[in-house]
Amino acid sequence: MACSFSKVGKGIPIRDAVLKVTGELEYIDDLKLPHMLYGKILFSPIAHARIKHIDTSEAESLKGVKAVATYLNAPGKSFNSALRFAGHDLPRDERIFDRTVRFVGDRVAAVAAEDPEIAQKAIKLIRIEYEELPAVFDPEEAVEDDAPRVHPAGNIITKIINKAGDVEKGFAEADLVFEDKYQLPPVHHGAIEMHGVLAKFDSRGKLTIWSSSQNVFAHRLILAQLFDLPLNKVRVIKSALGGAFGGKLELTVEPVAALLAELSGKPVKLILNRKECMVSTRTRHGAVINLKTGVKKDGTITAQEFKVLTNAGAYCTGSLNVLGAMSHIVFQLYRTPNMCFEGRTVYTNSPIAGAMRGFGSPQVFLAQQLQLNKIAKSLALDMVELQLKNLVRPEDRDPLYNQPMGNPRPIDCVKEAAKIFNWYDKNISQDAGRFKRGIGMAVGAHGNGCFGAHRDYSALALKLNEDGSALLLTGTHDMGNGAVTVQTQIIGEILGLNPEQIECVEADTDSTPWNLGDYASRATFVTGNAALKVAKALVREIVVEGAKLLGEDENNLYYQNGWVYDKQGRKRASLIEVISHAQGVSQRELMAVESYASISGPSSYGAHFAEVEVDTLTGQIRVLNYVAVHDVGKAINPLSVEGQIAGGIQMGLGYGLREALELNEKGAVINSNFKKYKMFKAREMPCITFALIEKGGTTGPFGAKSIGECATVPSAPAVVNAVCNALRKYYNKIPLSKIEI
Repeated sequence: MACSFSKVGKGIPIRDAVLKVTGELEYIDDLKLPHMLYGKILFSPIAHARIKHIDTSEAESLKGVKAVATYLNAPGKSFNSALRFAGHDLPRDERIFDRTVRFVGDRVAAVAAEDPEIAQKAIKLIRIEYEELPAVFDPEEAVEDDAPRVHPAGNIITKIINKAGDVEKGFAEADLVFEDKYQLPPVHHGAIEMHGVLAKFDSRGKLTIWSSSQNVFAHRLILAQLFDLPLNKVRVIKSALGGAFGGKLELTVEPVAALLAELSGKPVKLILNRKECMVSTRTRHGAVINLKTGVKKDGTITAQEFKVLTNAGAYCTGSLNVLGAMSHIVFQLYRTPNMCFEGRTVYTNSPIAGAMRGFGSPQVFLAQQLQLNKIAKSLALDMVELQLKNLVRPEDRDPLYNQPMGNPRPIDCVKEAAKIFNWYDKNISQDAGRFKRGIGMAVGAHGNGCFGAHRDYSALALKLNEDGSALLLTGTHDMGNGAVTVQTQIIGEILGLNPEQIECVEADTDSTPWNLGDYASRATFVTGNAALKVAKALVREIVVEGAKLLGEDENNLYYQNGWVYDKQGRKRASLIEVISHAQGVSQRELMAVESYASISGPSSYGAHFAEVEVDTLTGQIRVLNYVAVHDVGKAINPLSVEGQIAGGIQMGLGYGLREALELNEKGAVINSNFKKYKMFKAREMPCITFALIEKGGTTGPFGAKSIGECATVPSAPAVVNAVCNALRKYYNKIPLSKIEI
């Protein structure tokens, strides 16, 4: 966009960077309240069982134990941990503690004690007699009529079908039809900070929760329902987040700590360890995807049909939303005239799936991009040329809803990335004896916000201090991605303030306006628009007050860079003078509160290119070189954008090459630590070259679109395609850690 900005478009560090590197930033595990107890949870060792008898007497009699919670003294209400707002219709299939356990790692009991060691000892003293029940772990087996039922109503949670055009007609018009089945595993989020919570009931019966949460308002709503409290008697405060990636969007440990606090009458802190996080919180949905694509000999795609089965694990949580997001996003990338998406999500006796960075996009686009690589080879076409022939153009409309797509620029991404990578000058594969090299690429997309799915708005409050600085009250949960920093840049651009002059209060249900939550790549696109709106509203208040001070009609005034001017250039007043007049003469605060609701749901796009080397003796895969180009509309903070892309690539490389939560025959996770669960380390990351396409979106703030989730979507298929090309084989199952060479 040909605009000159003073704050927007500048790369600045995230606002709490100094606090992080100096150790001053307080995370949940740093917090301590007077008389605080420590919580510990007992998890099920059995995948599916009914509790016949539970004896907590020894644990209760242990010195220092103040409360023991089980299904016998817990609220019997069912809930859905992914509930977003009042009236949100999701299956309520989970309880704080239930008499039936449904996976290895399900909650059985919890203890609050004077120190963590006593709590751990007490957990081991709880005696449980189980009646073991049949279990099912494979989602394809779970849909069979004779499969063990995880929940009484059956294992199929929902089915979604979306169509555009006529797929049968499209396949009939194709010269070739390809059909492949892809198997994708559940994976762990890998946030550095473990899940944690501090809960307190005060003498007035008010529950206060400090949580490493991505969604304090939703958590407040669920907790109020569980404990029969009005919303004004529940306060949820977001603490500093040491990473989340979707894993801290849904309610996990919060109700357990709240129950222990209620039973003991003391504050309770509960922090999970790494194994507990990996097994008993959330995973990315494992999936089985059957993909059928029809093409002309020149590479034109005539039809595509997705049949998707996602593994929700033991409880529904947000599985309907993830499947729904998949069912829409696949229509946003190519000009395929005939498409069909048919998806089901099912229960199994496996760890619970939930929101994870990409929210379904990594699964569906990985299958699609791997098959397109196969199609390109079969047709003797260059993969880049195949992409350029079929990708959406800026003028195209969403085929499902006939809506504009927000100036989509995937073609620009592919062309720029191919140029930087020198794609046309490299060999697709090189054979050097033991070591084989290959290059590959992939394209991906991800949405911006929840427009069309459900309510999608954020509210912000902004007020001026006497010295011209400002205070922003925002419901945003900054997860290290700089979302709040972006808001200060947008506001600073409008008010003529440096971001450092804007202090922020984040995500506190008693102090900040309502926010849907930080997921769906909505922080910049939706809440950024809210920041733009509230800043403009505050400017109007400044001009109104400036008119009183200058004795002018407000329509004859304008505000710019800390000054109110008349349009003739005769009078002016500084922002500090206007604030002083408001407080001293008008006796009012200069502040604004505004809500912004999405008016569209465009997609962000990215093209990734990778070069790999495969050791055919050991199977080790090294990623040598990487290029990532993204259509972001406008980068509000380019430094943050690059950080998000790099992090997304690291996560995607792990997804494609190494990471998978593995279960044994009894449903127990066998690699529940970072020694066995091998993520990419910093020293193993390739050299990454970044480039941004900034040609503006249609409705984002200053044209901005999201990046956080889209950054991880093309990375796994790009690197897997490179391995396939290096070895001249096609792989339909990830990760490639145990491939046959």
